[in-house]
Amino acid sequence: MFEVRVHGRGGQGVVTAAELLSVAAFIEGRHAQAFPSFGSERTGAPVVAFCRVDEHVIRSREPVMRPDAVIIQDVTLLHQVHVFEGLRPDGYLLVNSGRGFDELGIGEFVEDFRRDRLLVVPATELAMTHIGRPVPNAALLGGFAALSGQVSLASVTEAIGRRFAGAVAAGNIAAATAAHEFVRAEQEELSNAQAD
Repeated sequence: MFEVRVHGRGGQGVVTAAELLSVAAFIEGRHAQAFPSFGSERTGAPVVAFCRVDEHVIRSREPVMRPDAVIIQDVTLLHQVHVFEGLRPDGYLLVNSGRGFDELGIGEFVEDFRRDRLLVVPATELAMTHIGRPVPNAALLGGFAALSGQVSLASVTEAIGRRFAGAVAAGNIAAATAAHEFVRAEQEELSNAQAD
């Protein structure tokens, strides 16, 4: 079973991100579930959502305590909430930011992690460019597809198309695609640096 925890703030599409990820996995013929956990239900409050993906029926319903991947939609949570709790050094970490891990104050923390499974993506910037709103969830899912390989970009964009319509769907698909390309470029750069 592959378990994902998504952290963000109310209004950023955290719950929708987990739901879209589960739909993308379902499109690929796997079992999936997504559910949120709210502290206080208001815009700007910390929100966490969970997604599980497996080849078999998923019977577990409790929160994800040992995630295989963590997606952080809002960097203001990095030093306020235990966003990394339970994440193993071989896990995936995707952070919405245009700044590097050192600049975010977590450089020392991620030193023990696999470099090829860690990345920052300027998802809010991509969302503003393609959607016109600072909602980073779709962009992060496109980036997550490239980083982890757990779902394909095609499945992510199909899930987006099932959830939204018209210009909203097109904008979110464009943001997801741009983030996917961004991650692929970063991975290629890392691979080239390691080869040198």
